[in-house]
Amino acid sequence: MLAKVLVIGASGGIAQALISQLNGDAQVESLVTVSRQSFSPLSGKHSHHILDSNDESQIKAFSIEQKKAGLFTHIICCTGVLHSSGGMTLKPEKRLEDMNGEQFAEYFKVNTVVPAMWIKHAVNLVNKEGATITVFSARVGSISENQLGGWYGYRASKAALNMVVKTAAVEYKRRAPNTVLVCYHPGTVDTQLSKPFQSNVKPGKLFTAAFTAEQLIKHTIALDPEHSPYYLDWDGKAISW
Repeated sequence: MLAKVLVIGASGGIAQALISQLNGDAQVESLVTVSRQSFSPLSGKHSHHILDSNDESQIKAFSIEQKKAGLFTHIICCTGVLHSSGGMTLKPEKRLEDMNGEQFAEYFKVNTVVPAMWIKHAVNLVNKEGATITVFSARVGSISENQLGGWYGYRASKAALNMVVKTAAVEYKRRAPNTVLVCYHPGTVDTQLSKPFQSNVKPGKLFTAAFTAEQLIKHTIALDPEHSPYYLDWDGKAISW
């Protein structure tokens, strides 16, 4: 079956590497991308839509229109925020005193609510013969692995996203049983999101966007719906929820 792929958040570094690789893949018949920014299509099979994922009504309208055009075999949501969001500067908290409600709200809006709304509407967009929905989580969203503390808002927003995916997977098994849901940890990637923290990355653990895109495609392309949802790292290894 030739793939029809939707990439959400097309303006990010990882997303752009994904789009480039998917566009060059002969198995990808159709590539649809969305973001708030314009994006020149890379080929005849690539179409781009300007859409603000913070507005659920736009997601709903897009989903209704796309359902008429054909269902997706792969949906990849690349949205996420760590240290800046639009004109707002965010600083991962190092101690209790650093927490504040405005920053928490922004983390949850971008990291949890946006992908949750896409998961909500994607149930009507997935190919019923088989599909995969991948969202960008993070290893620091693992509750069981948290031994270092800090980064309260970011950790909490990713843990909440993991719970959304876990819960949605139960319903997807009834409504779209051949769909795989994946929380994916891309590792630390050389993009704007990680720039302020790259000096602390161990040698060999700062990945290029192209490598990360290649790994994501490789590890999410043929997962078994029976074991959905998955929480995977960049090397395809399971992370403890």
